[in-house]
Amino acid sequence: MTEPAQDPRVLRDPYATYAAMRSVCPVQSLPAGGGGRTDYLVTGYAEARAALNDPRLSKDTSVFFAGKESRRRLHPAVARTMLATDPPRHTRLRQLVTREFTTGAVKQLRPFIARTTDELLDQWPADGPLDFVARLAVPLPVMVICQLLGVPRADRPTVQGWSAELFAAGEPDVIDAASHALAGYLEDLIAAKRMNPGDSLLDRLVAARDGEDRLSEEELVSLAVLLLVAGHETTTNALGNALLALFQHPDVLRRLRDAPHEIPAALDELLRFDSAVGVATFRFTTQAVVLGGTEVPAGVPVLVALGAANRDPARFPEPDRLDPGRDAAAHLAFGHGVHRCVGAPLAMAEMEIALRAVLTRFPRIRLALPPDRLEWRRTRLVRGLASLPVLV
Repeated sequence: MTEPAQDPRVLRDPYATYAAMRSVCPVQSLPAGGGGRTDYLVTGYAEARAALNDPRLSKDTSVFFAGKESRRRLHPAVARTMLATDPPRHTRLRQLVTREFTTGAVKQLRPFIARTTDELLDQWPADGPLDFVARLAVPLPVMVICQLLGVPRADRPTVQGWSAELFAAGEPDVIDAASHALAGYLEDLIAAKRMNPGDSLLDRLVAARDGEDRLSEEELVSLAVLLLVAGHETTTNALGNALLALFQHPDVLRRLRDAPHEIPAALDELLRFDSAVGVATFRFTTQAVVLGGTEVPAGVPVLVALGAANRDPARFPEPDRLDPGRDAAAHLAFGHGVHRCVGAPLAMAEMEIALRAVLTRFPRIRLALPPDRLEWRRTRLVRGLASLPVLV
C-alpha cells in the first residue's frame, strides 16, 4: 500500500481494503520494497490526526535520505519543497504565501473562476458524450493557479503536462525529467519577471527574494513549483471525485441540482467521501512513538492514509454513505496541523463555483458508461479519475 494498489478493483474502491486493515489495527507495519525496510500505514481517523500533528514525525526528506544511495535525479527545487521541511524553515516559507490564500484573498478571484468556468462550459457539445475531467476538471484549476502565479496563457498546457508527469507512479525517469523541465521553466519565468515585473503572486515572491532576502533562489523556485502543482492537481481530482460521488448517489444529486445554494455546505462531505489525496506526503519518525497502541520505531516512514481516515466509522458513522447533512468539517482531505493545505480556501471556491455551474446549466448530466468501467489514475499520493465520460 505504499503506492496506489495496482489491482483495478482496489484502485476503483480502496475503502473496503482500508476498512479490513483498520478493523485489525489502525496502524500497521508493511514491507516496503527491497532492503528489508518497513513502513507504517495509518488508517484510523484519531491516529491519522495525531500523526499529522506530531512534531516527532518529520517531513524533512533531506535528513531521511542523507547518505542513502539513490538513482533518482529529482530537481532539488522539486525534491525540497515547503512540504518537505519542518519548522522553523517551513513556518518562514508558509508565511510568505498564506496571505495569498485567505478567504478574503480568494474572494477577489471568484469572478475570474466563474468567468473561466462559464467559458469552458460554453465549449461543451450539446450532444454526445464528453470527458468532464478533460473539459473542466483539468483546465479550470490550471487556468486559475496560472492566472494567480502569472504564467502566460500560451504556456499553460505545457506546464500542466509536466505537472501531471510528476505523479506518474512507477515511472521514476518520467518524474525526474518532468521535475527538471518544470523547474527550468519557472527559473526562466522568474528571470523574465525580474526584467518586467507584474502584479502576480510569483512577482511578489520575487520581490520578497530580491528585496527582503527572505528567500534563497532555490526556495523561490521551489515555492513556485509547489504552488503550481499543488494548486491544481488535487483540485482536478476533487472535482472528478465529487461529481462521480453525486452520480452514485442520485438522491443527493437531485437535492443539490434543485437547491444549488446547498452546494457550499455539502463540499466538506464530498471531500470526506472520496479524498483527492489518498495518502499524505512523506513523513518519518525522528524518535520512537506510539500510534494507536502500535509502537513505531525511530527512523521509519509513516504513511497516513487520509482517504481511509475519512471513512473511519468511529469518527463518521455510516462512512460509506454520502450525507450532505453530515457535519464533515473535521475531515482530513486537506491534511491537519502545520502542514494543512494552504490552498484549501481556493480549492473550495473552485469546487463550489464549478459544481453549481454544471448542475445549473446541465441539470440532466449523467454518466455515459457504468462506474466499473471508469479508469482511475495510477498516481503517487493523489486519487482521481483519468476520465469521466458524461452525457448532458
